[in-house]
Order: sequence, then structure tokens, then C-alpha cells
Amino acid sequence: MADKADGIGHNILPAGVMPRGLSRVRAAAYVGVSPSTFDRMIADKLMPPPIRIYGRNIWDIRKLDEAFAALDKSEPNDDPWDEMSLD
Repeated sequence: MADKADGIGHNILPAGVMPRGLSRVRAAAYVGVSPSTFDRMIADKLMPPPIRIYGRNIWDIRKLDEAFAALDKSEPNDDPWDEMSLD
């Protein structure tokens, strides 16, 4: 199956193996947001900038993992229901 989003004609990786570098669209999907939200997160320094390889922007999956893990600490929790106790 062709992967038009990445400009790759076919997938040569074994099933279940993630590539180390991701396109913008795939990087956004990987962290669970739309590409436009991903762009905003990069501008806000919540996600890493891409690595430029021969004119192509590639996101390192390991840096995405680190940035995603840091998100848990980056925004205050303002949901009052999280403070409720069932005791």
C-alpha cells in the first residue's frame, strides 16, 4: 500500500516496526493531535522542531516521546472533578 503522506511508495519496514523519523502528518498523529495543533505545539515549544534532511522535515520519534512525556507537567490541571474523592 502506498504511503502518499510520507512520499514513500511502499513500506519496507516489518509490520509493527515504527520508523525512527516521521513526517509532520505522522508525527502529529503519533502524539494524537491534528497537524495544525502540532504546528502550534512546535511554536509553543511543547514539541521539538524537525530535523532537516535534504530539504525534508523529519521528527525524531524519541524526541517526540520525551516531549510528550513532559506535557504531563506543562499544563496545570484545572478540572475540579479530578480533586473529588469517592471516600
